[in-house]
Amino acid sequence: MNIFDIIGPVMVGPSSSHTAGAVKIGRAARRLLDEPVARAEILLYGSFLATGHGHGTDCALVAGLLGMGPEDERIPRSLALAAEAGMEVSFGEADLRDAHPNSALLRLTGRSGRTMEVEGVSLGGSLIEIRSIDGAEVSFSGESPTLIVYSLISVITSLLAHSGVNIATMRVTRARRGGTAATVIECDQALPDGGARLLAGLRGVTKVLYYDPKEDAV
Repeated sequence: MNIFDIIGPVMVGPSSSHTAGAVKIGRAARRLLDEPVARAEILLYGSFLATGHGHGTDCALVAGLLGMGPEDERIPRSLALAAEAGMEVSFGEADLRDAHPNSALLRLTGRSGRTMEVEGVSLGGSLIEIRSIDGAEVSFSGESPTLIVYSLISVITSLLAHSGVNIATMRVTRARRGGTAATVIECDQALPDGGARLLAGLRGVTKVLYYDPKEDAV
């Protein structure tokens, strides 16, 4: 047991799952997009949909997309701040099957036109899990530096070892036999500068996403 099991997270809002966790989902999605959000379609599921407005889940998700943390006093004003920043926001119901009741599906468009779909889950106590990116299962906690590498040929582990980065967990998923695999690696250390770009340049790697929870949002 740690101190958060007793007093909970430092946060603005009434609920560690519906407010603090929702902020973290939005913030993780923004970091994965790796650029400011121009448009966000936010689809809610289960308890998020039924009671989210009363708990401020809508404001919390948008606050995270703006780069705020759970303790930011601006969270209640996030919808107005998003409008001021030129971010278009819409809300709806997510069509998910057998999903966690605190689930959100974020369909994002960045200022450059880049798009991304992120499914996030709030597990309670402000802990979250990112469960899919662009429809591909990934499943990571958002608490550690994380690489998501889409490739046919994996030379990832040797490169990380050469960089002095220790692998905490690694999972490989793919949508179909013979298809591109998504390798999700949670690390004990952050990648050195340029590490993600180096991976992206390797033969057989089609896409690399890098998430560091300690980095400031773009």
